[in-house]
Amino acid sequence: MNPNMTFFGQMLSFAILVWFTMKFIWPPLNAAIEERQKKIAEGLAAAERSQKDLAQAQESVDAALREARTKANEIIDQAHQRANQIIDQAKTDAVVEGTRLKALADAEIAAATDRAREDLRKQVSTLAVTGAEKLLKREIDANAHKALLDELAAEI
Repeated sequence: MNPNMTFFGQMLSFAILVWFTMKFIWPPLNAAIEERQKKIAEGLAAAERSQKDLAQAQESVDAALREARTKANEIIDQAHQRANQIIDQAKTDAVVEGTRLKALADAEIAAATDRAREDLRKQVSTLAVTGAEKLLKREIDANAHKALLDELAAEI
């Protein structure tokens, strides 16, 4: 065996192997690598888009939350104002009702006082007539002296 011939055969075998690899194995392998690179690039782009979408969604959620809080505060303020109005109205109504009841009580007291005075005048006039009758030892006609008795009752 000649070492040069062996070396030449090895080189020829290696050249055929390189040609066969370049012709039949390398293109599908290269295509698979490129396809995998495209998928990875698309995945990264999708992840980036998802992050942007997530950031936008978070911003819109934050904006909606701020708006909801603002509206809730407005509703609470309106409720407080309405409660204060109801309390003020109730106070006003209570004062009006108290004034009305006081006026009614004053009117009842005045009427009772007037009735008591009239009753007292009648009793006093009866006592005066009885007293005068005892003093004079004779009967005084109440109907005949009605004007005098009314005048006496008015003075009392």
